Amino acid sequence: MQEVEFIINSEKLEQLKRILDAHGKTGATFSFVMGYGHQRGLHQVYRREEAPGINLLPKVSVRTVVRDELVDPLIDDVVAQLGDDTFGDGKIFVRDVAKAVRIRTNERGDEAL
Repeated sequence: MQEVEFIINSEKLEQLKRILDAHGKTGATFSFVMGYGHQRGLHQVYRREEAPGINLLPKVSVRTVVRDELVDPLIDDVVAQLGDDTFGDGKIFVRDVAKAVRIRTNERGDEAL
């Protein structure tokens, strides 16, 4: 099992949810976060109303746990459908999950997903 975390722009959240649904994922955890990357939080296009000195951008962090064989197809679809080839498209992180337990039924491993 692998935990996959997507950090994306909030306007792409519905599109990511559709991709997860297409891969049979019925659960995910969503958090609204702030951060910056290589651009240090600066936009490529500057607008007059932007406040100078603010270097954190709003993002959405989406975490889900999937079976090992679903990780690469899921990532491939997300990159193909959400990537605009622009700064701030986001990041994907993958971590090993040693154990999963569904509290209600005591199912373990892949069955708990």
